[in-house]
Amino acid sequence: MRRSHRYGDAGQAFPIYLTVVGGLLFLAFAYLAVGQAAANRNGAQTAADAAALAAAQDRRDQLTGAWVEDLLDPTEWQAIFNGSAEGLDDSCWRAQQLAARNNASVQCEQEGLLGYTVEAETTDTVGDSIVPGTESMKSRETATAVIDPRCTFDPLGEDAPEDILPLLTCKGGEEWELDPKGPVELLPQPQDLFDVHLAD
Repeated sequence: MRRSHRYGDAGQAFPIYLTVVGGLLFLAFAYLAVGQAAANRNGAQTAADAAALAAAQDRRDQLTGAWVEDLLDPTEWQAIFNGSAEGLDDSCWRAQQLAARNNASVQCEQEGLLGYTVEAETTDTVGDSIVPGTESMKSRETATAVIDPRCTFDPLGEDAPEDILPLLTCKGGEEWELDPKGPVELLPQPQDLFDVHLAD
């Protein structure tokens, strides 16, 4: 009788064991689905960040080029540092280029004169998982990059000599005494004139 009772207990425990193992497997697959979704969202955010920064950097480079062209006309400098210059091209093409490298597509919009907002959507889906619908689910994230001028200057008086340019004072206390007859290579570079960063 004792042996029969022991076998009966084992038989009753086996369904419980199966239920517990099945529950653990379900939780494991659920966590895997959550991890897949998180990885996909991270990919979308990385693509959005990179694309927004790329567009802003392209605009920064164009503004620097415009400043070099108007170097001898300091009356145009402030407008350029504010983001306004003639002949600038749309920089969203750089956002699209960077997004493609990160397996995403983007919608890009210029924000004012010194910023770009990008919405990126992953080309890859979350993939098959225990959660229904993830096989066709894509992630979308947004990012905004802004351009901040780093330098200021005091306009020259009307009687200032033509071969004298304003002194540029930039963040960190850096000063540029500009020589209008000097080589272009000695002029401030884009990163000297403007900061590019993601908006908070």
